[in-house]
Formats: sequence, structure tokens, C-alpha cells
Amino acid sequence: MTADLFQHIGDLRPSPEAMVEGAVLLRGFVRPVEAELIAALRAIIQQAPFRHMETPGGHRMSVAMTNCGGFGWVTDRSGYRYDALDPCSGKPWPSMPPVFRELAAQAADCAGFAQFAPDACLINRYAPGARMSLHQDRDEIDFSNPIVSVSLGLPAIFLFGGLKRSDKPQRFRLAHGDVVVWGGPSRLFFHGVAPLADGEHGLLGRQRINLTFRKAR
Repeated sequence: MTADLFQHIGDLRPSPEAMVEGAVLLRGFVRPVEAELIAALRAIIQQAPFRHMETPGGHRMSVAMTNCGGFGWVTDRSGYRYDALDPCSGKPWPSMPPVFRELAAQAADCAGFAQFAPDACLINRYAPGARMSLHQDRDEIDFSNPIVSVSLGLPAIFLFGGLKRSDKPQRFRLAHGDVVVWGGPSRLFFHGVAPLADGEHGLLGRQRINLTFRKAR
């Protein structure tokens, strides 16, 4: 069903908006599979609820997290890493739903990265005031694969910088259904999210959900 939904949108797929070399913004890309995606998301959260992880320095993150797929990204006093088991339950993370996998592959393909097959999806929940400081995604083994980031719920300001933390980031307003894909020369660019403004989204309420698809191994 999911593949059919993507197959039939054809020319309705949004034209990629260039951000920098190797990074594009696909506005409204999620809309054809919105209902199926959110239903799958809620099932994942029931199996592996959101939690506020702790950084190696002992800081409690303002963003709540969970994962699905063969690997989950985790952080605690011992460091940042991917783990096949949910540290809260000791069980494998929920499997990645087909709608997640297909969405990520289609978005990557639209951005010029063919045959992307993610094995990890980090799911972040932002409440009003929550933020994500500038960072690089560098815990993966192979940087030739892109990052695919899906925005749901309240709008947010996405900060996209350069290869140095000191590089001034560009600011992009991301709305419900938008997807950002970056790889190639921008794969290790610093990025983050400004403090989330309060509001009410018709489907997801007072929160923003971000799905970040990666090839961890």
C-alpha cells in the first residue's frame, strides 16, 4: 500500500529546494502517507516510550527520544553510540515500519541519493522550549549515506551550518510534512533546532516530532 501511494504521486512530488551543495528541502513530502506514518509512529511509541537521555557530561536532554529499526541511537554517561537493544527494556527496538523505510528511500532518491536503506530511525519529541544544539551526525560507520530528517507537528527553525561549529548557520522554517536530506559534501555539517515556539498542531498537539533516518552499520 505504501509503495503504491508513493508511486501515484508522480509529478506531485515537491521540487527539491537547494540549501547548500548536497542538502535539499522537500516541502510537504510526507503528505501522501501522513495518516499511515502517524499510525505507525504511535505504535512504535507504545512499544518504546519516549525518554530524556543523558549526555556523557551528565546533561539531561530537553528533547525526549526513542528509536526504531535494527539499531537505536543512545547516549548516557559512557558516551554516544548505536545499540541494537533498548537500554530501558533490554529488548530490541521496534522494527522499522515499511512506511518509514519507503518514505526515507523516496526522499533520499528525490534528493539525488539512490538506494538509501536506513537501519536506524531516531525519533525526537520537542515540547515548547526544547532545542537541539549544533552537532554533527558522526556515529555512523559509512558517511557516504545521507541523513533524512522528517518534521511532524509544530513548525521549527532548523539551523544548518558548516563543517566547523563556529560557522554561522542558515535558518530554515520547517513545517509539518517537510523533509530535509543532506549528504555528500554537507554530510558532516553542523545542524540543530532553535527553541521550539509554543503552539497547537491539529494532529499532534503541542509538540514537534522529528524522524531522523540513518544507515548506522
